[in-house]
Amino acid sequence: MSKIALVDDDRNILTSVAMTLEAEGFEVETYNDGQSALDAFNRKLPDMAVLDIKMPRMDGMDLLQRLRQKTTMPVIFLTSKDDEIDEVLGLRMGADDYVKKPFSQRLLVERIRALLRRQDVQAGVEVPETEETKVIERGDLRMDPLRHSVTWKGKDVSLTVTEFLLLQALAQRPGFVKSRDQLMDVAYDDQVYVDDRTIDSHIKRLRKKMRSADADFAAIETLYGIGYRYNED
Repeated sequence: MSKIALVDDDRNILTSVAMTLEAEGFEVETYNDGQSALDAFNRKLPDMAVLDIKMPRMDGMDLLQRLRQKTTMPVIFLTSKDDEIDEVLGLRMGADDYVKKPFSQRLLVERIRALLRRQDVQAGVEVPETEETKVIERGDLRMDPLRHSVTWKGKDVSLTVTEFLLLQALAQRPGFVKSRDQLMDVAYDDQVYVDDRTIDSHIKRLRKKMRSADADFAAIETLYGIGYRYNED
C-alpha cells in the first residue's frame, strides 16, 4: 500500500482528497502547513507528496526545495494560483506535475498512479501491461504512459497530465473523431464543470508544445463543431 502525504492549509481539500485516496487503496497522511510536513518527512518519507504552494509556516516551494536535497520521491503541486511563472519554476525545482484548483479528483488519482508506476519502472519493478500503459507509436510520435514521456521525431516534449491524457486519447485511435464531451470525460469527472473552451485551450497548449519540437506539427486536426482527431500521416 503506497503512502501519500497531502499538504494543504484548506481542511476541506485535505478531508475530501484523503477520503478519495483512501477509497482507492492508498494510505494517507495529511498536514496543514509545510513545516509540520517537513518535520514528519524527516522522520519517515512517504511514497509521494501532494503539496499546495501557498501555506503558512513554510510554503510549497520551500518545502520542495528542502525535499529535493534528500529525496527524488514524486511530488505534485496542487494550487489555486493561475500563474505560469510559478508553474515553470515549480517544475524546474523538481516537481513532477502541477494540478490547479478546482481539479478533478479522478485526474489527481490517475496522475498519482502514473507517477508511482514510473517510480516502479525506474526501480526495476515489473509493471503489468494494460491498454492504458502500452507504449503508443504513431509515425513520428512515441508515448510511454509508464514513464509519462512523449517524443516527437526523437525530441522530448514535456506535457502536463491533462495534455498527456488528451493526446493519448486521440493517438490511440488515429483517424477517429473525439468530441469535446468525450475528451472532457478523459480529463475530468462530474465533480468539475468545464466548458468547450477549456478543452480547446488544452488542445491549443498541446499543439504549441508539440510545435516546439517541430514547427510543422499538424497531427491534431480540428473538426469545427464536432471535435478533434489525430492523423497519423
